[in-house]
Amino acid sequence: MGPVIILIIVGLILLLVETLLIPGFAVTGILGLASLAAACWLAFTRIGTTVGILTVVVCILLATVLLVLVLRSSTWKKATLNTKIDSKVDVNSSQKGITVGKKAVTVTRLAPMGMVRFEDGTKAEVNSTEGFVDPGKDVEVCAVEEEKIFVKKL
Repeated sequence: MGPVIILIIVGLILLLVETLLIPGFAVTGILGLASLAAACWLAFTRIGTTVGILTVVVCILLATVLLVLVLRSSTWKKATLNTKIDSKVDVNSSQKGITVGKKAVTVTRLAPMGMVRFEDGTKAEVNSTEGFVDPGKDVEVCAVEEEKIFVKKL
């Protein structure tokens, strides 16, 4: 009776893993069904017909209960990620009031791209026209093309 119970438990765990963790019907699902079938076969051949029929009924009931529990929406709510993304797309430079001649201080190293903070406190990603610029250096906007801002060292 021990191997039959072990095969049923292993089969149900494999079906659970197949349903929750591995998408599609793959090796774990086939092994889970094979384990349940092996448990039924062992019960019929080694223990007897009555226990074999009882094992088939128990396997069907347990698999059905497992399927119903897994497919309930509350199970999926616990398994899903519920974070909200509240970041925004950066507005273009003209909406920020960035024009040629505006001064800023580098926040990160411009290599050749990086972040600067303008005098009014706004931050923007810029391109350096003169190669690398270390953090904390003063720069000036020398060109604005569509969404790109080009700066040079002062």
